[in-house]
Amino acid sequence: MTQPASAAADPQVTRRPGRPRDEDIEERVLAAVLALVDVGEPVTLGRVVAGSGAGRAAIYRRWPSLTALLAAALDRGREVMPVPHDGDLRERLFTLYLDSPARIGESYTDARFRRRLQLTLADPALQRAYWHAHVTRRRLPVTELLGQGVAAGELRADLDIEAAIDLINGVFYYQWVVRGENPMEPAPRARCAAALDLVWRGMMADPG
Repeated sequence: MTQPASAAADPQVTRRPGRPRDEDIEERVLAAVLALVDVGEPVTLGRVVAGSGAGRAAIYRRWPSLTALLAAALDRGREVMPVPHDGDLRERLFTLYLDSPARIGESYTDARFRRRLQLTLADPALQRAYWHAHVTRRRLPVTELLGQGVAAGELRADLDIEAAIDLINGVFYYQWVVRGENPMEPAPRARCAAALDLVWRGMMADPG
């Protein structure tokens, strides 16, 4: 993205290469974006500058576009859930999927989740940016876990891991998006566990 002429007046422009980044700027910028998101206001660069006090050039150095910035802000509070170390492969997978959402809910509200869906579905460019920069990295632990199962002969050698993850994740998203239920409530959680068990049986290697 080309820097605007006003960038020359931004004191952040004088930062030399290699100088540690000002984390406070990132926090202020992301907080300014989320403040707009949470009240349903349009996210524009001018509003972000006004809300954060950061210069345009400082923002452009950290995010290549407003779309990338909005994607980063919408992911604030999400974590890459570590795969549990205890138990067999099935136990670890089930614990990861059935217990992690409760932890996510502590730092990522239902309202923020629904607002993110609204924004990404309305803007395919934002949807792709969010997928490539944020969702893909959170899938890595599950990809590695299922890969271990394939390598150990516990899961099918021809298992399409990407498709399997899509299928499992879809079960949980369906509760939120279509049924309007929290998958951590007893009935939806039991439904997700049953679906996860069906997927698991389909992924298992043929003992014969």
